[in-house]
Amino acid sequence: MVDGESTTARLLITCPDQPGIISAVSTFLYHHGANITDFDQHSSESQDGKFFLRLEFQTPGLDCSLDALERNFRARVAAEYEMDWRLTYARDKKRMAILVSKHDHALMELLWRTMRGDLAATIPMVISNHEDLRGEVERFGIPYHHVPVTSENKADAYAQMVSLLEGKVDVIVLARYMQILTPDFVSHFPHQIINIHHSFLPAFVGANPYLQAWEKGVKLIGATSHYVTDDLDQGPIIEQNVQRVSHRHSAADLKSLGQDVERSVLLRAVKWHLEDRVIVDGTKTVVFVK
Repeated sequence: MVDGESTTARLLITCPDQPGIISAVSTFLYHHGANITDFDQHSSESQDGKFFLRLEFQTPGLDCSLDALERNFRARVAAEYEMDWRLTYARDKKRMAILVSKHDHALMELLWRTMRGDLAATIPMVISNHEDLRGEVERFGIPYHHVPVTSENKADAYAQMVSLLEGKVDVIVLARYMQILTPDFVSHFPHQIINIHHSFLPAFVGANPYLQAWEKGVKLIGATSHYVTDDLDQGPIIEQNVQRVSHRHSAADLKSLGQDVERSVLLRAVKWHLEDRVIVDGTKTVVFVK
């Protein structure tokens, strides 16, 4: 465990902007013996906007239990400023399930990075609609669930997946899971499903985006990681990146280059989510990164 991780708490706040918020939060923590070690904030407008805050503080000097701290904050600060807030603790690693089909590049990046400690998560399971990657996953000692999905069994398949996942995971990552999730499935995990789309959204949605990009003669290709909503590939975007290409690159070249971008974009999005750096604001996100 990283030094200080066992004693680090994270507070995320969204509320109507008004004077006094920062003072109220910092004074409250000061009087309870907390030491603030990281602080970032954003206001959507200079006046009458929305206020977003993320801070980290250390807990060894607290004069009360964590439960009491949360109760006191709710009553003395959050209620007055109409805050939507959450308090988490770095020591509590999030349980991350991975959904994948046949492409292994994003999956293997997540497995490797988690096993070496780069991602603050545990992986209780991988679910796939194919058997192809079972051996790769089980070599990491992770349970692999094969849940085939067809047009005839889709409702039953997703019900089975909900049964496997609900209450057992904190976040679900689609590492090139090539099925469209049903609205009922998505509704069980609001802002808990992260997807990597092999395109710089909103361009080239749907199937074969690299072929679409090649046919258009693009000079940039990219990838987009976003939260999943009922609207296909329209969820709040967490991270994007691009790679410059030219007329000399074939469609296969674009796909190869694009997969490198996909891995890095998904990794950053997942890492930021695990570290509680993302606040969803309607159709957008506020991402506090160093």
